[in-house]
Amino acid sequence: MRLLATTIISLRALRRNKMRSMLTALGIIIGVAAVIAMVSIGNGAKAQVEAQVASLGQNVITVFPGSMTSGAVRSGWGARSSLTPEDAEAIANEVPGVVAVSCEVRSRDQIFANGLNWNTQVLGESPEYLDVRVWPLERGEMFNEFDVRSANKVAVIGKTVADQVFGGEDPIGKTMRVRNIPFTVVGVLKSKGYSFFGQDQDDTIIIPYSSFMKRVFRRDYLNSILVQAQSEALMPFVQQEIEALLLQRRAGREQDFVVRSQLELAEAATATSKTMTVLLGAIAGVSLIVGGIGIMNIMLVSVTERTREIGIRLAVGAHGRDVLLQFLIEAIVLSLLGGLIGVGLGVATSQIVSAQTGWAVLVSPTAITGALLFSGAVGVFFGFYPARKAARLDPIDALRYE
Repeated sequence: MRLLATTIISLRALRRNKMRSMLTALGIIIGVAAVIAMVSIGNGAKAQVEAQVASLGQNVITVFPGSMTSGAVRSGWGARSSLTPEDAEAIANEVPGVVAVSCEVRSRDQIFANGLNWNTQVLGESPEYLDVRVWPLERGEMFNEFDVRSANKVAVIGKTVADQVFGGEDPIGKTMRVRNIPFTVVGVLKSKGYSFFGQDQDDTIIIPYSSFMKRVFRRDYLNSILVQAQSEALMPFVQQEIEALLLQRRAGREQDFVVRSQLELAEAATATSKTMTVLLGAIAGVSLIVGGIGIMNIMLVSVTERTREIGIRLAVGAHGRDVLLQFLIEAIVLSLLGGLIGVGLGVATSQIVSAQTGWAVLVSPTAITGALLFSGAVGVFFGFYPARKAARLDPIDALRYE
């Protein structure tokens, strides 16, 4: 009952000075709004980067060519490959936790079809490639193991290639030429858009890696090997097992390969956005501290102005803790009211920024809850000293105050 009465007295005191109360809460409003807007923009950028990394596949580990030494000449990383289809087959058969493996060779070349030509990326892959990349077909079907064993001239094409060389026609069953070698289109991939590296993923054609190596580009080695782990938790273990297996297959030779996981790529890609989110949130958090100092300043002024009122309350039987609680409630109400208005303003600001700039934003419930709790804590922290000062006033001195 005493708490309810004290709360009512506090609200009445704030209502008597509406303009001053709103101006006092303005610092908290701006601080919370800045925190919500900045964190939302940072989280949106991070989520966008993570989505782009995820578009590269699910639980993917990639084996790249490493550095090689020939005589006294040391080549740079990726300058020459020693990866073979046999390496990929060994990984698929001997490494536990692996669910799919795709040999990969790639190049860019001019293709011809339907009286038109187009320069695009040509990928030689295994049938499991679409499973590794989590890339569904829009039409047709993926080539199979028989096509790989027979080095058949079949191809699956991306949406960009289909639009550029076939226009509005259905490309399934039609012929396209790669280096004057005819390939029959058996499937069209669903659009994936641009990758994290800014590359149009739909501007590609996929043929069996054996056809790429034997019929088109005459290569003996792979550019990379794509491996899909059973789960994200198993990725570090699978990565270590792949390294151990390939070293064993090289029988004591130097390590001429590099094994990288999608987790490493995701961590590197999101590191900058995480840093920026923390930095922006910290800068915005300074506004909350400034708002708290404003609350303390106004509360101290309020204590001075209401000294006689405090003296009367103490003289008629109010306890010091009642006065302390009254001023503390006023500070908390100001900060929480500012926090609620700031949350609404911050969400609105982030949406306006997204609409005007096209940036991705992600309003986090955690950020909203944290901002509100922090604003309440600011009210308690900066309101306690003025409240304690009011509670410690001597009733006789307070009544004499002019």
